[in-house]
Amino acid sequence: MDFYYMPGGSGCRTVIMTAKALGVELNKKLLNTMKGEQLAPEFVKINPQHTIPTLVDNGFAIWESRVIATYLVEKYGKDDSLYPKDPQKRAVVNQRLYFDLSTLYDSFAKYYYPYFQTGKPGDAEALKKVENAFDFLNTFLEGETYVAGNQLTVADISILATVSTFDIVEFDLKKYPNVDKWYANAKKVTPGWDENWDGLLQMKKIIEEMTSKAN
Repeated sequence: MDFYYMPGGSGCRTVIMTAKALGVELNKKLLNTMKGEQLAPEFVKINPQHTIPTLVDNGFAIWESRVIATYLVEKYGKDDSLYPKDPQKRAVVNQRLYFDLSTLYDSFAKYYYPYFQTGKPGDAEALKKVENAFDFLNTFLEGETYVAGNQLTVADISILATVSTFDIVEFDLKKYPNVDKWYANAKKVTPGWDENWDGLLQMKKIIEEMTSKAN
């Protein structure tokens, strides 16, 4: 299956780690959004929103990383451990996935994206949203090893992609002991962690180049 991506993208890394956990091979197709390659007519035909990551599985195209991750588990998982079929267990996984999308990663975007573009981070209100998001995550993880139940799920993988993005910009995770403990374990038990970190290092280099130009 074809996988359109950039190594540093949080969503792209989510899919890569999920595929690794499933033993699914991705035919990776690098799409440099910095150069506008996502606007090529042949890609827009596949994904009219021209976003990455995008997966094409035997002619079936799907995008949005958390949707791709759950699709892969439902189609290729040997069991439902990464995305439980039990309605209540699945609801918790879904809640954490939506929290990651709408609260945790959204706070990263609001605070750090301006920094990448101008060399200056977002305002105090944007930073407060980051801190609030981590307070929530820290609460979710009180007494827990995983973010949604008693085993690794796609929620852990997605949130790991996001938290490691905060890590690469040197956000202080030590202020959130439950998150910090979870993060240390997640790095050890999540398949594909090394590739996730390699992608982040590539992203960090791009960020440094962008901010040096902005300054």
